[in-house]
Amino acid sequence: MEIKRLFDFIYHQKENYPLQKSIGNKENGEFQFYSTDDIIELGNKVSLGLLRLGVQPGDKIALIAYQNRREWAVMDLGISQIGAINVPVYPTISPREYEYIFNDAEVKYCVCGRDNLVEKVKAAKPNVSSLQGIYCFEKDMGVPHWTEIFAEGDLSKVEEIKAQIQTDDLATLIYTSGTTGNPKGVMLSHRNIVSNVLAVKDLVPTVAGDRVLSFLPLCHIFERNVLYSYVYHGASIYFVGLDNLGGPEGDLVNVAPHFFTTVPRLLEKVYEAIYNKGLLLTGAKKKLFFWALDLADNYSYDKKFSGLAGLKWSIADKLIFSKWRAAMGGNVKGIVTGAAACPVKMAKVFSAAGIPIREGYGLTETSPALSFNRLEPGQAKLGTVGLVIPGVEIIIDDSDGNYRAGEGEILAKGPNIMQGYYKKPDATAAVMKEVNGEKWFCTGDVGKFVKGPGGKDFLKITDRKKELLKTSGGKYVAPQPIENKFKESFLIGQMMVVGEKKKFVSAVIVPAADALKSWCDDNGVACSLSDHPHNPTLKIISKETLSNPKVLEEFQKIINEFNPEFSKIEQIKAFRLLNEPWDVSTQELTPTLKLKRRVIREKFENVIDEIYDV
Repeated sequence: MEIKRLFDFIYHQKENYPLQKSIGNKENGEFQFYSTDDIIELGNKVSLGLLRLGVQPGDKIALIAYQNRREWAVMDLGISQIGAINVPVYPTISPREYEYIFNDAEVKYCVCGRDNLVEKVKAAKPNVSSLQGIYCFEKDMGVPHWTEIFAEGDLSKVEEIKAQIQTDDLATLIYTSGTTGNPKGVMLSHRNIVSNVLAVKDLVPTVAGDRVLSFLPLCHIFERNVLYSYVYHGASIYFVGLDNLGGPEGDLVNVAPHFFTTVPRLLEKVYEAIYNKGLLLTGAKKKLFFWALDLADNYSYDKKFSGLAGLKWSIADKLIFSKWRAAMGGNVKGIVTGAAACPVKMAKVFSAAGIPIREGYGLTETSPALSFNRLEPGQAKLGTVGLVIPGVEIIIDDSDGNYRAGEGEILAKGPNIMQGYYKKPDATAAVMKEVNGEKWFCTGDVGKFVKGPGGKDFLKITDRKKELLKTSGGKYVAPQPIENKFKESFLIGQMMVVGEKKKFVSAVIVPAADALKSWCDDNGVACSLSDHPHNPTLKIISKETLSNPKVLEEFQKIINEFNPEFSKIEQIKAFRLLNEPWDVSTQELTPTLKLKRRVIREKFENVIDEIYDV
């Protein structure tokens, strides 16, 4: 069958790879699955029920959940096949933000998950005139259970509406997380997303029967797109939470997945955990561990080792890297990372261990993929976001009228480019540029093409256009490459470069708590950690520890080590250590874990001013 609309994917699975375990998640500690037929049957019940509630094509239905779950996928199917619009919303935002999004989208019904989501939506409801009802995926939450939407009977009306839905019809409205101001609703059609899924269908290593993990939020287009791809390929999807991924009883080991997607920050956390375990080793085991890590520094995609070098790699793989693979289930064929820049160190060390990491690039406005590094030989280059995907065109606006050579803003064109920002024609016009009579989307990212294997053009992101800072001397500095390089140090958990309108560039740094604790223990420095009040997985470091001269000296050594890799104007001249990690819950990070630079600057204004007052 030809796939033209989002709901076609599950029918394609039924026709080609009907599964007993299509989509599942844990309930009471055990995975429970919907089969392909279950999803279609329940999706039809949702469609009939929504029609009974008076939902019409074009009406907006909001979905909110803290963790991906099979019910979400059923609701998505039921909504889309009657021409209604799925409005997925981040669970971590405030009632005020729910109120803004629901009013802007004119949301008619909302279905949400566990914990405090019902309370937050209820708090917003009195000020949202369009919102007629709230349902919950959990029982006994003070609102109707989602199954109360269900209806059964003649499907002729559903089939009639499905037949009328066109590929260019609006399919979803996704509100960008944004780093400043109110979010904008990105209008994506069926064609936008379907074209993107099909463009990369032969470039990802999943086949029918593979097990895949899904833990990135489905309210983000990255994982949403991947979900449709998994359904298309007939892979069994295991929705899991981040709190039970690792460890001997974790989902990585128990599910033994073949593929999954992630964001760089999660890779960094896994690496930090591995590194900290290495620090706890003693004697020959410790030396062997760090010897293997040093080998990874010489790794590059497709590089072959022979002779003595080959023997060294064989030893490292057998004694060290094989254990890493086992800790991730032993079957991982590849991991694609996106949503933020991936430090080269992370791609190197995991890929060297036989866990292939490939970085991709895209935006909500582009459905999302624009480019990514493939897993086939000769199709990837470290430090880039890969080859442009089929059907998409990219040019570089270097401000000199040369749209291919040089460095500048990345412009994109293709069937995956959004229809526009909802109710914001001026904002839409502001991100579209006419080049040679054609409209191109302005990504806001700065980049260039670099040559890779086979002379192919690989896209390299150099910074965000809006994140460039300008010193008082009039020099522009791109903070992201500096931050990514410094985060290769195991002691640096988070970092933000500052220096706008200042004489020199400096940084605020959040140390990696567990790694710093290990270092302090080895160096005779007292170090106490306490639980983060909003996120128990994070630790707060005592201020006394961070003011210790030995600790400050060690971080200065890190600064001195990495500074020579940058131009004089880009080098970090001063820094301050912060004892509390940045998090979504405390508003310093977006839901996709990007730095909210303005928020961080304002929150730590006194600390930053102190740097320049000396």
